Amino acid sequence: MSKIIAICNQKGGIAKTTTATCLAAGLREKGYKTLLVDMDPQTNATDTYRAKTEETGTLYDLMIQGDTEDIIQHTDLGDIIAGDRLLKDADKQINGPSANFRLKKGLKSIVGDYDYVILDTPPTLGILLINALTAADSCIIPLTADRYSLQGLTTLKKNIDDVREYTNPDIKVDGLLLVKFSGRMNTEKAVLNALEDYAESMETKIYDTKIRNTNTVQKAQLSRQGLFAYDPNCTAAVDYKEFIKEVEKDG
Repeated sequence: MSKIIAICNQKGGIAKTTTATCLAAGLREKGYKTLLVDMDPQTNATDTYRAKTEETGTLYDLMIQGDTEDIIQHTDLGDIIAGDRLLKDADKQINGPSANFRLKKGLKSIVGDYDYVILDTPPTLGILLINALTAADSCIIPLTADRYSLQGLTTLKKNIDDVREYTNPDIKVDGLLLVKFSGRMNTEKAVLNALEDYAESMETKIYDTKIRNTNTVQKAQLSRQGLFAYDPNCTAAVDYKEFIKEVEKDG
């Protein structure tokens, strides 16, 4: 049975795409059939996978046209539905009674071929995020240990609660994942303590694994490689492998 996981946080710069690509790649290395869906109009995950966006099906075709034929690209990093910059105006393009269910409907004939479908969502609150949460079985929230992240988490929780009430009553929050973490700063420790209350209010947990900060992530992005392929022994890669064990354990 497949599981759809949305990697979400409306705050930018908190490693959503790195988390999504590492999770998809790590699960694939463990033998699971895995599909990555790039829902961010910036198409960073698509770039990392070196997937095509021209003369091929993309997420735009699925969301706007309902077309799923030849939409999955098979790359060296794994299978992906490529993002599309045309979706930057998705809130204007996607409307009507079925607006929140476009992704769920489009993936219906696809998900059965995979053990995991990972959704890399945009850093905004809007129709694409709502579609992701509506289609997903669960979500994982990466965040940094700072005050602004806690404030943003309050807003995200409200959106998840709204989706649970109106479009997907079964959506769960698998966990909160701390990224770019040093563990040495007093502010980080204070935020971590406060985060326990947030996790409890969201009926979830903070993952035991914390992703340490390293500039190797940026170097991998510049080289258009997955983190595990670029440097599997860097601190972030080692941490993501431990995180993936936790995700695998959750089922």
